[in-house]
Parts: sequence; structure tokens; C-alpha cells
Amino acid sequence: MNTVDPSKTVVAARAAWSAVIRAGDTLTITDLHGNQAVDFLVYDAHDTSVRYSAPDTIQAQGGIFLTTGSVLMSGEHTPLMTVTADAVGRHDTVGGACSKESNTLRYGHHTYAQHACVDNFLAEGAKYGLGKRDLVSNINWYMNVPVERDGTLGIVDGLSAPGLSLSLRADRDVLVLISNCPQINNPCNGFEPTAVQMTVTGAGA
Repeated sequence: MNTVDPSKTVVAARAAWSAVIRAGDTLTITDLHGNQAVDFLVYDAHDTSVRYSAPDTIQAQGGIFLTTGSVLMSGEHTPLMTVTADAVGRHDTVGGACSKESNTLRYGHHTYAQHACVDNFLAEGAKYGLGKRDLVSNINWYMNVPVERDGTLGIVDGLSAPGLSLSLRADRDVLVLISNCPQINNPCNGFEPTAVQMTVTGAGA
């Protein structure tokens, strides 16, 4: 991880990142090279039992894709963060995080040793006392997961491009965990994971 300045951090390909984002502050995620999925979890910074809920978020907005105006809801149906800007237009809530187990099931036992998003979440979450039971269904920023006519999900080339970004306002103090996805067996990262940038700005900026 290469820190540019106190408010901007470049997260290397395959790496994890975390931060507490204060209420009113904004986190901007920039896809530096294009076609890079960013797996994302968010918790109340003062009570991590209050955490992102995919079902509550989907129900609240009436759809499975996130974009400007989408509110990330907790399991208590209270807001955690709001998407305030989005240059891409559609982000995934149902594809989940890659793991050694899912890689083995989908792509063969030879992939078991490959690093995965669940590994990143567990290592980064441990810094805050979080464990496997604290991992929930996550958001995949920039990941393109269309729903086919028969109801199946696809994982195809992303919709992003170099330099595109999205911004989220913290609706309370939140803890954000990110896995800059290391997946190389499907097109979610163009088969070549790349770096992304995290920028945190204050409410008055």
C-alpha cells in the first residue's frame, strides 16, 4: 500500500484497506486503470454488530444494482452510507466475495492456494476484532453481474474505465473494509488485478 497524502491512499492490486469514515465525510473510490472490482463492507464504527445488509439495501431501493442516490442500509434498516456520485452507473450487490472454497468449486482445486477477497476481509477485519462470523454479503463496486433471462447471474467484463470514480457519504461514523479483488479466473478484473485509490474528504471540503 502506497500512501500519497493523508487523504489519498493507493491500494495495490490484491491488497486490503480499511478506515473509519466520520459522519458527513466522503469516501471516493477511483478505478485507476479500469475494470477492477472492489469488494466492500461497512459497519457502524461504534457498534460493529450494526452492519451492511444486502437484503435491507435492495428492499429499500427496489433493485439489486447501486448507483447515485443508493443508501447502504444496516440490518436494523438504518442508513450507513449514501452514494452521492457515480461515474459508472451500476454496481453489484449479489455476487459476493471470492474465497478459496468458491474458487475451488468454480475453477478447480488447483486454484485453492490463490489469494481471495475473504482472506483480505479476515486479515483487515482482525485489526478491529472482527472474525469470520462478522462477514456478510458484500458490495462489489465496479463489478458487472448481469441477471440473465433465466435468472442466472453472469460475471462479465466491467463497465468502468481508467479514472472513473464513485463517492459515498458517511451517514454516521462507519468502519469500511475493502478488498481490492485478487480474482484472476473470471473477467471481473480483466484477468489482471490493478490498483485503486481511496480519497477521504471532510464535510466542508
